[in-house]
Amino acid sequence: MKDQSAPFAPTGCYENRELSWLKFNRRVLEEAEDLTNPLCERMNFASIFQSNLDEFYMVRVGMLMDTLHLTAVDDKTGMTSAEQTAAVLDCTRQLLAERDRICRSLIAELKGQGVEVCSFAELSDKQQSFLEKHFTSNVLPLLSPQIIGRKQPFPFLRNKAIYAVALLKTKSGGERMGIVPCGEGVLRRLVPLPGEKQRFVLVEDLIASLLSKIFTHYKVEGTVLIRLVRSADIHMDDASSEMSAMLAEEYRKSMEKLIRRRKRLQPVKLDYQGKLSDTMRDGLCACLGLSKKHLFSSGVPLDLTFMGTLRDLLRDRTELFYPRRVPQNSPNVDPLHPMTEQIRQRDLMLSYPYESVRPLLRLLQEAGQDPDVVSIKMTLYRVAHNSKIVEALVDAAENGKEVVALVELRARFDEENNIGWSRVLEQAGCRVIYGLDGLKVHSKLLLITRMHNDQVEYITQVGTGNYNEDTVRLYTDYALMTASPAIGAEAAQVFNALSMGEVVEDSRHLMVAPACLRDKVVALIDREIELARADQDSYLGFKLNGLTDKLIIDKLIEASQAGVKIDLVIRGICCLIGGVPGLTDNITVHSIVGRYLEHARIYIFGVEGRRQVYISSADFMTRNTTRRVEVAAPIQAPALRTHLENMFLDQLRDTAKGRIQRQDGVYVRAQGEPFNSQEHFCDQSYANQWALAGPHTEPPRPAVKAVQASPAKTVSKKLSVPVRKTRRTLFGRIIRRD
Repeated sequence: MKDQSAPFAPTGCYENRELSWLKFNRRVLEEAEDLTNPLCERMNFASIFQSNLDEFYMVRVGMLMDTLHLTAVDDKTGMTSAEQTAAVLDCTRQLLAERDRICRSLIAELKGQGVEVCSFAELSDKQQSFLEKHFTSNVLPLLSPQIIGRKQPFPFLRNKAIYAVALLKTKSGGERMGIVPCGEGVLRRLVPLPGEKQRFVLVEDLIASLLSKIFTHYKVEGTVLIRLVRSADIHMDDASSEMSAMLAEEYRKSMEKLIRRRKRLQPVKLDYQGKLSDTMRDGLCACLGLSKKHLFSSGVPLDLTFMGTLRDLLRDRTELFYPRRVPQNSPNVDPLHPMTEQIRQRDLMLSYPYESVRPLLRLLQEAGQDPDVVSIKMTLYRVAHNSKIVEALVDAAENGKEVVALVELRARFDEENNIGWSRVLEQAGCRVIYGLDGLKVHSKLLLITRMHNDQVEYITQVGTGNYNEDTVRLYTDYALMTASPAIGAEAAQVFNALSMGEVVEDSRHLMVAPACLRDKVVALIDREIELARADQDSYLGFKLNGLTDKLIIDKLIEASQAGVKIDLVIRGICCLIGGVPGLTDNITVHSIVGRYLEHARIYIFGVEGRRQVYISSADFMTRNTTRRVEVAAPIQAPALRTHLENMFLDQLRDTAKGRIQRQDGVYVRAQGEPFNSQEHFCDQSYANQWALAGPHTEPPRPAVKAVQASPAKTVSKKLSVPVRKTRRTLFGRIIRRD
């Protein structure tokens, strides 16, 4: 994919949040075109691009449209809601044109593999005749067509469902509009051709092609397929504004009511496939309350989820998929000894998805059986649909342990799943709490309290990702397990505060948002600024999902101007532009989009000898730093700290899936010797497992050849742009100006 200039010129070194997110989704789309990815994986990236864009419109564009009448502006670029919306629509049109081109190429490649999605119009007379009979017998009886008129008002269109729309002419010459839902959830999306297992017609194409068999008393003048995206910008805090006065069941019912309301919110985007006449366009816009600017023509099927079904047909073609990778046992965890005893001896850390989540599950299961365990307390934000973690909590409660679970019912799009699990936990005897009014609880915190030899002991687990056994195989995250009394005591303060509807006002070891995370981060940045101004080595490194908090952004700009070397690895939104002369010369922004979703957060402050390293649930986004309960934990064990630092270094030198942000805000592929950090970490985990298995075991073959050059040397070479007379590179190493 060719480099695209920014759709809206950045202001100085600031980037608009919404446009930065669209740049991230462009990077996802680039993976659908990257020929180093196997075909079926590229199809998956195309589907992810679409689902990402749908959610973006449901949440962010819905919010912008709700605020069009307000005078508020973006605090970084000064753009009004109207200006942001216009820029988003323009950028979306560019992205969808790229999407169409890439998807047509993918569909052509599929045909070369013997799997084909055909157009009804291109089929032979014999094939069309067969499908017409199939339509009459198996499709038509399940359809609910409607003609729009005085007594037949425009129907409610479901979010993201596909409809066939017909322009109909009456016998008297009048025009009407007919609408047919294309059987979402009822009809199979892919209709096989007669006698062929891998050639299909999409059911919506079949319906649109045979509308004359539905509207038999009219002449079909034109047909088009449409797919509507509705806003999901409903404030779940509406349900919690009087939470303290509600019983648990009342709160859950209030949340369920809000979820039902969300399904009927205003339209924000209409995609259509086919020729949309002026009459149909004007009629749809009037009925839906949409501007014409919110209509987007599609040159490919409106919903790309069918690609998942096609991928399943090719499962036996292993060359069309990534090499199979399985999370390995951590080399630091002994599977034959109790987890509690191992954690009491030393801190442990798991790195997902490279290492297995089983040690965490084992810790929970053992705690439920341990006679010394008094209580288990845990925050649950997003959990698996078949959650072994919830099962372990239920077992612990049934064994007589005090189990306190904070279930966040306002986790967007996971509300219904969490409501169900909250009922399961309550029925098992767990104490379920629901967080704070106006604040989501996003922290990943587990506290096991034991009474051993009449002494209180804590086992604390702090993570960067959700307690979800499904996503730990797809998302990169860290889970720290420690018996530190100090960290355990502060974790206990967090749970006590949550139980009383309060926030932690002060902490010494943990960073706890919203009251004492951002200030601590800023103070540590200030320390590096002071050292840099005193001409001492200084360094900052952050791995995040997003950066939007203007206070922190401005502090990073100040640090750059003072001479602090700053490396940012940010997967998604980044409202700071690095490399801008005089402002962010010393800031380099990296982004990695690859096989796994980069989800971990790492904070690095300072150079070797005084370096502080944290893992955290919090991005540097305003919602995380000021409107959520988040927890960051220090990595105190030297071996674990070195491990994190090395992983951060490896991500900085990723040239396979890494991008670097230019000073104009555009992201380009990183250059240098080929290196894929995610595959490298996979290879390391396999090599560690092989070393544990013994000398007679055949070592696994790495999927990608690892680069043997030292990380420090590679990074130094990459960061060769001169800054002043000398410049500080990673962790404060000095390289003379060329």
